Amino acid sequence: MTAYTLSFQNNSSNSATACVYTTDPDIGVPNVMSLAWLTKPSHPTTRLNFGWNIDYSLVWSENGELKPGATFAASQTWGVDPNRSNAVTLTYDEHGYTFADKTAAAPAGSLIVQQSSTVPLRKASVGIGISGQPALAVDAQPNIHLAFTPHPKYWITFGSYEVGEVLDLEEISDSFEIDYPANVYSAVATLDINNSWSVNYK
Repeated sequence: MTAYTLSFQNNSSNSATACVYTTDPDIGVPNVMSLAWLTKPSHPTTRLNFGWNIDYSLVWSENGELKPGATFAASQTWGVDPNRSNAVTLTYDEHGYTFADKTAAAPAGSLIVQQSSTVPLRKASVGIGISGQPALAVDAQPNIHLAFTPHPKYWITFGSYEVGEVLDLEEISDSFEIDYPANVYSAVATLDINNSWSVNYK
């Protein structure tokens, strides 16, 4: 399994939180929201290290309607393989929400959630995790078939963030894309004294 690393060098004059998040304009599901995926606090002159594998999971959270500033805390995480056991059903009964019936379903390469008729409208959210941590989510709805086709893009930003926080991407003006070249899996992102980003790939 491919392992990625990202080091963050804080050469700015600020103490805040480094936040790595993902976007995916081609994921195939409308209205998906990005979550604060990986976060670590940082003081000036410090270096932080993030690492992850491309292993996927399906997740849900009973957090109410998704909106910026809300927190997605996964209540259930099921590992899935886009090319084998890639589909689950989300149901709801007197004991709450649960995933059920993990199986293989078409199209291969997608991560599929079939939301049953019992799922309340926008009382919970469902999404995908990467390397065990929720990354993208959408409001849960009854009788909706979700086929996530992940091709994540990675970004880093610096400010006030908590893991699982629903991000308002239009309000983040200082993010920087970490675009790993082919067969390159390690990068160092530096925030300089003028709060400008640069990246070196190894």
